[in-house]
Amino acid sequence: MADSSPTVGELFKAKVVTHDDLNALVDAVLGGRMEQRAELGEGYTLDVAAAVKANAFATAVLRDKTNTTGARRTAVRTAILLARAQKA
Repeated sequence: MADSSPTVGELFKAKVVTHDDLNALVDAVLGGRMEQRAELGEGYTLDVAAAVKANAFATAVLRDKTNTTGARRTAVRTAILLARAQKA
C-alpha cells in the first residue's frame, strides 16, 4: 500500500479493515447514524456520509424506497469499499 490514501477495499484486503468494521459502517449508514469521520485502523479515517453521497449508484439505490434491504446494503458496502481513506 504505497498510496497515502488507499481505498477502503485495499485496506480490507490488507486486513486493516475487518468484516465487522465494514458491516458496522454499512449498518450505521442504513440506520441513519453516519458519523462525520469513522476510524478505520492503522491511523486511517473515512467520511462515510461523503463516501456514500459521492457514489451515484448508492445514492440512487438509497433514494428508491422500493429497493430491497439487500440491494441497499450492497450499494452502501460497494460505495464504502471504493472510497479513499485518509491518513489521520
